[in-house]
Amino acid sequence: MIYDTDRLSIFVDGNNMFYAQQKNGWFFDPRRVLDYFKHEHASTTLVNAFWYTGLKDPQDQRGFRDALISLGYTVRTKILKEYYDDNSGRYSQKANLDIEIVIDMFNTVDQYNRVVLFSGDGDFERAIELLRSKNTHITVVSTEGMIARELRNATDRYIDLNDIREKIEKLDY
Repeated sequence: MIYDTDRLSIFVDGNNMFYAQQKNGWFFDPRRVLDYFKHEHASTTLVNAFWYTGLKDPQDQRGFRDALISLGYTVRTKILKEYYDDNSGRYSQKANLDIEIVIDMFNTVDQYNRVVLFSGDGDFERAIELLRSKNTHITVVSTEGMIARELRNATDRYIDLNDIREKIEKLDY
C-alpha cells in the first residue's frame, strides 16, 4: 500500500535490536536506516523517528544518544532494572520500554500512515493490529530466530535485517 503522500514514522526498540545485531554479527548505522526508509518510495516524508534504550545510569551511552538526537531521532530512555530468574538462578537487566513505544505510536498516529518498527517482540502484536485497523501500513524489521510469530503474522510486511544489510550496515570509514 503506497499513499499519495507517504508519511513515515520509525520506532526502534534499541535493546531488542542490539541483541538482533549481535546475533547477526554486524551492526546497522542509524543514519543509513533513516536514509534507506526515507528514500524507499519517492513520495515518502519522514515525520518521526524514535529510539528507545535502557541505561545503566543517566550518563550511559551519552555520546551515542547525542548522535541519535543530532540525526533527528527522539530518544526515550529508562534505567535498567535487575531481575532474578528463579529457574536459571541468574540475574538479568531489562528496561521494558514496550509501553513507551506503544504510547508514542498512538500519541502520534494522526501524523503518519506508515510505520517501520524495529523489534521482534511479540508484545507489540495487539498494538500493530489496532494501527492496521486505522489504515496504517506496518513494516516490522527484525531477524530470524528473534521475531515472534505473532508479530510477524500481525504485520503488513516483514523485513529481515540481513536482507537490507548492504543498505543499512555501519561502515568503518
